[in-house]
Amino acid sequence: MPVLAGIVAALGYGPGDAQQRSTVSGRLTVLDADNKQARDVGQAVVWLEGATAHAVTPDTVSVLMSDKEFRPRVVVVPVGSVISFPNDDPFNHNVFSHAPEATFDLGLYGRGHERPQRFDEPGVVRIYCNVHPRMISFVIVRGNGWYTQPSADGAFSISGVPPGSYTLHAWHERAEMVRQPVAVTAQGMTGLALELDARGYEWIQHTNKHGRPYRSGRRY
Repeated sequence: MPVLAGIVAALGYGPGDAQQRSTVSGRLTVLDADNKQARDVGQAVVWLEGATAHAVTPDTVSVLMSDKEFRPRVVVVPVGSVISFPNDDPFNHNVFSHAPEATFDLGLYGRGHERPQRFDEPGVVRIYCNVHPRMISFVIVRGNGWYTQPSADGAFSISGVPPGSYTLHAWHERAEMVRQPVAVTAQGMTGLALELDARGYEWIQHTNKHGRPYRSGRRY
């Protein structure tokens, strides 16, 4: 099970101004099978979730399908954002998701075409191609702007956070999400140390959009 390895924070519990905006920062470690930092720690996502309402501006994003991959593999967007899926391959793709936050099927389309999808509910949305079983993308939909992806060494920083009580989340596709309550003061939080355990990860083939195994023997 993944654990929150530790929180080392200089908190300084002084009176917080409701208009103050603080920074929450630290480092995330994703442990792979060799007990070393995962090379793709930058594909993780760290975010804060709180009771305070926070308006977000929807975005328009493109996730390219090229060489039988979604690029980028992981994308984080605010609620209400629209993601377009252009096909750059010389064969057809069929983008779909069975996630409860966004269930859709964009149908089959070829090179030079793209189709959009709007994401209205927060959550982790897994997206697949009905033609190519190894293709997968992750759309992390957030209801506030307090999120980030770590750098290559795991360092992360979330700015513009009002003082208050939050749940800190850390997610990676190969590790179970961690959740930890934190109290952000006017001085912010620094030195957070988070750990996700991906050492027991095993890849399991998902089913196609009809809930059945993919057909073998495809030419591409």
